[in-house]
Amino acid sequence: MTSDVSQVLKRYNYLLSETNAAYHDAACKLGLSDSSMIVLYTICDMGDPCPLRLICRSAGISKQTVNSALRRLEADGMIYLENTDGKNKNVCLTEEGQKFSEQTVRKIIKMENDIFASWAKEDVEQYLALTERYLQDFKERLQCLT
Repeated sequence: MTSDVSQVLKRYNYLLSETNAAYHDAACKLGLSDSSMIVLYTICDMGDPCPLRLICRSAGISKQTVNSALRRLEADGMIYLENTDGKNKNVCLTEEGQKFSEQTVRKIIKMENDIFASWAKEDVEQYLALTERYLQDFKERLQCLT
């Protein structure tokens, strides 16, 4: 049984790596760094303007990497930061950033939506349920990690 589980983990890790590589390839084809694509994607997915804290939480990359991407996007005229209350900030797309996002990350979002739309509803639900279950189990076991 251990051998079977090990093979499953190898397959899972392979699929995860290949998925990450595919998103990296997409970023390269669109002329974006991985971190800039993640930031723009998050803004387009979560809504414009997007709270900076939400980008940091959702991006899955370090706060320092997010901030470097933000500085680069701001210098390129794609985004601007807007103070909200106290220390909180929103990240907003400029008009140029909106146009650029339409030509780049929104194409990725459309591709993803098209993929899920092409699957049977039950398959989508099963995929999401199992992915969520894996994540929850992993987080629970992570609590015990020393």
